Amino acid sequence: MFLLLTINYSFFVYPKNKTIDIKSNVIVGANQISKYENVIKNKRIGIVANHTSVIFKKNNSHTHLIDSLIELDFDIKKIFAPEHGFRGTEPNGANINDEIDIKTGLKIISLHGKNRKYGEIEDKDLDDIDVLIFDIQDVGVRFYTHISTLHYVMEASARNDIPLIVLDRPNPNAHYVDGPVLDLENKSFVGMHEVPIVYGLTIGEYAQMINNEGWLENEMKSNLIVIKLENYDRNKEYDLPIIPSPNLPNKKSVNLYPSLCLFEGTNVSVGRGTNLQFQIYGSPFLDKNKNIYQFTPVKNNGSKYPKHENTLCYGKIISKSKRLDKFDISFLLTAYKDSSNKQDFFTKYFIKLSGTADLKDQIVRGLNEDEIIQSWQEKLNIYKTMRLKYLIYN
Repeated sequence: MFLLLTINYSFFVYPKNKTIDIKSNVIVGANQISKYENVIKNKRIGIVANHTSVIFKKNNSHTHLIDSLIELDFDIKKIFAPEHGFRGTEPNGANINDEIDIKTGLKIISLHGKNRKYGEIEDKDLDDIDVLIFDIQDVGVRFYTHISTLHYVMEASARNDIPLIVLDRPNPNAHYVDGPVLDLENKSFVGMHEVPIVYGLTIGEYAQMINNEGWLENEMKSNLIVIKLENYDRNKEYDLPIIPSPNLPNKKSVNLYPSLCLFEGTNVSVGRGTNLQFQIYGSPFLDKNKNIYQFTPVKNNGSKYPKHENTLCYGKIISKSKRLDKFDISFLLTAYKDSSNKQDFFTKYFIKLSGTADLKDQIVRGLNEDEIIQSWQEKLNIYKTMRLKYLIYN
């Protein structure tokens, strides 16, 4: 059954000159229509998109890619929506139904629904599609599931011999590479490839790595076209003009997300159910004399069932901390040390997020920060060498 959905878009006039993200001067892939119009002209198009799939305008506003292409008479047949839904408002992990957009009449197929494998496009969904476009803002972290969706979109492209255009966007966490590398025995939708937690690639660069490292099923290859960014430098701070998901509300949360998200596999809250998501952490079990910041998670639009709902938590606020340029494990080590409930500190989800059983074992055994960091350096350096082959930008 399809739901009816109304989406408010502003219409876009095809620019004579390229337009930019005003704040950064970066020209995103979506804006460079002249570079992919010949691939999609007179073709039936499927678009993997969400609320971040926009074209920037000179007046510091933006319009949605789908509206822009329809206005230019391109034949959009359907939309495929990732985790958090097409509008980016659904909580993490929510099962989302297929929908119909009232304005355009387009079918929106949820790739995060209960009736399909997360991220997977079924072959029957592509019967009326000649070319696929993938345009979603990523945050450069292994367990942020848009790269898993990308993997399955690439497999569908390869199976059905359909070209895939990836419209590249900046990675706000591309200025460093760090963290434990995934062990494939822990492969899941929150980690599919042997990469570190922070992998230092744009979504376009990452797509090339998936394709050329033989990571698709049966080592298939997608007919991949990456529309590159212009004026992009991975070492410069990039403030996302649109929040990527409900619980990453600002650039501080995006920067802290790689280091704090492992708390999602523990009994410690990262502030879901507050307005400081991924900028605080705490639980009822942390020593309140050492963890003086207090908060009480409550149900809200970004979290229907927040951890420790309606329960006072003790912890730390780190929203004013300096910008991180490393995967910082100190938060996790400090919280474990301060917890009065160490036997229930870790959940089964922790190993999926960390990608390795070693980290939990190391923390329980009391290894210090330097010892733990040293333990993943060999695999991390192997990845860093491989990564160099796929760098498009400085």
